[in-house]
Amino acid sequence: MAKDVISEVFAIDVFNDVVMAERLPKKVYATLKKTIEEGEELDLDIANIVAHAMKEWALERGATHYTHWFQPMTGITAEKHDSFISAASNGGNAILEFSGKELIKGEPDASSFPSGGLRATFEARGYTAWDCTSPAFLREDAAGVTLCIPTAFCSYTGEALDKKTPLLRSMEAISTQAVRVLKLFGHDDVKKVDCSVGPEQEYFLVDKEKYMKREDLIYTGRTLFGAMPPKGQELDDHYFGSIKERIAGYMKELNVELWKLGILSKTQHNEVAPAQHEMAPIYGTANIATDHNQLVMETMKKVAKRRGLECLLHEKPFAGVNGSGKHNNWSLVTNTGKNLLEPGKTPHENIQFLLILSAIIKAVDENAALLRLSASNPGNDHRLGANEAPPAIISIFLGEQLEDVISQLIETGEAKSSKQGGKLNIGVHTLPELKKDATDRNRTSPFAFTGNKFEFRMVASSMSIAGANTVLNTIVADVLSDMADELENAENFDLAVHDLIKKTLTDHQRVIFNGNGYSEEWVAEAERRGLPNVKTMVDAVPSLVSEKSIKMFEKFKVFSEVELHSRAEINYEAYSKAINIEAKTMIEMVNKKYIPAVIKAVATLAESINSVKAAVPSADVSVQTTLLTDTSALLAKAKAAVNRLQEVVTEAATKEEGAEQATYFKDVVFQAMAELRAPIDALELIIDREAWPVPTYGELLFEV
Repeated sequence: MAKDVISEVFAIDVFNDVVMAERLPKKVYATLKKTIEEGEELDLDIANIVAHAMKEWALERGATHYTHWFQPMTGITAEKHDSFISAASNGGNAILEFSGKELIKGEPDASSFPSGGLRATFEARGYTAWDCTSPAFLREDAAGVTLCIPTAFCSYTGEALDKKTPLLRSMEAISTQAVRVLKLFGHDDVKKVDCSVGPEQEYFLVDKEKYMKREDLIYTGRTLFGAMPPKGQELDDHYFGSIKERIAGYMKELNVELWKLGILSKTQHNEVAPAQHEMAPIYGTANIATDHNQLVMETMKKVAKRRGLECLLHEKPFAGVNGSGKHNNWSLVTNTGKNLLEPGKTPHENIQFLLILSAIIKAVDENAALLRLSASNPGNDHRLGANEAPPAIISIFLGEQLEDVISQLIETGEAKSSKQGGKLNIGVHTLPELKKDATDRNRTSPFAFTGNKFEFRMVASSMSIAGANTVLNTIVADVLSDMADELENAENFDLAVHDLIKKTLTDHQRVIFNGNGYSEEWVAEAERRGLPNVKTMVDAVPSLVSEKSIKMFEKFKVFSEVELHSRAEINYEAYSKAINIEAKTMIEMVNKKYIPAVIKAVATLAESINSVKAAVPSADVSVQTTLLTDTSALLAKAKAAVNRLQEVVTEAATKEEGAEQATYFKDVVFQAMAELRAPIDALELIIDREAWPVPTYGELLFEV
């Protein structure tokens, strides 16, 4: 039955290769495939035929509208719906049309999206351009069925205003440079190298009715107040535990919805924190994986609402428990099907693998702050460094096997062996011996080699993976380019590649760390090694517009200098706006909910004391008096703190937009927010639960 369900629903809402092969003339299909696989320009006549077939398929499925679906710098997706209706020339009935021109290009307003100064309100025109490498799909909701066409988004003057355009550029860059290197190893059959990505998605589910009583969750995605309940995640009983019926029903529906969209939803389980879960897909090409991950997040929220739940994608919705990330599993695969990060059984003999590995190590070491920024948003600053999240210091975990190979190369100039995993005997005769991997895992590493890929664990759970993969592709392409330049001019290739691997690993071994990334000792050791510890998003932004970054991104035409400066401004602005919204939400909640509730509780307590004294003058009311005194003191502290927060929020508005304002929010406003939270959380532990104005952590995390 399960097999039938999957086979019946998988990709039924996708205009994929199978559908195109069925509906397009053979020559048109072959031409479109060549465009997709080899990047050749698409002819308008071909686009017209594709558009007609796409329209007919969509109409058969009940579609009435189409939209260019794109990913602006908001971090979420955007769309403008147009119906297929056109007026008949004779003024009679409406006709249904969809042309190649409409498929290829759209014209949304570009002035109201974040542009970092690239577009002003009076400079409104923008264009969306069909990304034919990512299949169109259907989406059904209250508006009906809509044909969604994945597109790139750029301004009238040609600058990228989205996440996808730079990603596509970076994919071309790394493919070109990787092919150059592979040809030196004799792989003339390799025409293209794809960046393959598998983003694991962590999320929280809470009861919608409780969610709607928390303005902080509604406005900011995280709880700005909340005392820890008696039980959190310390027993480790939620991780991989039995899935509750209500959550299992949600996961089942989520899988079906994702399968319909052709998303290979593979793994589901409970995560570390109470009410936290994870979904992991099978890998796909970077731009399709990016599109799919955006759809995953949208679908998670949509299905949750149907089931009386709310899906939280914020990186730290609850203080004191595990935060959510998006582990970005990244590898390079040739058009002939070879994974360039597959070390083989004897990696010490795999020179091609060692060269690619050394290039990645150098790229990460030289661009640590840039990588940190690529995984950053305001919420991730709360998460990095604790509770299963990697530290803010970028380092690479390679495992014992590769670390040993590298040590041999650096120390002796030659690697003669590779450690093998062997077998694990569990000690029970009825259980089989297990084949051990040659390397353990390290969950504290932000950039870990995990068999035949790198897992970039820093990426924030609510953000697009496009930025992280754009940076990864470009920095590795940059190193591969330099390596290809050197090796193409070498008189003795074998000797030159050997010397290049040894030199690269020797120069950049400082970034390799297999130990505990959470320890204080590592922070000191990293500083001794000269590794940057970029603690916040604001601190990381300058790396985007450094002389080195501008030169590199312009070299591969991934970003122009203007585009980089605009993105820096967008990052500063996004941070400032996020913290400003959080601060204003705190002020409103304290003034309108917490203080009135505490005043009422204090009045009730005072009345109780007076009543007891009136009835029994000699009665001991020391407990009530102490509670009254403590509560009143915390109330006064909260009032002083909320006044202080209001002052600094007002002051923040006077700062120059950009770096100055973002830095003020980070250093001053954020601290004032913490000072306000402390007395409110302390009051929560004193005030009667029935009198507390919002659902508590215990209710949100355990009553799902």
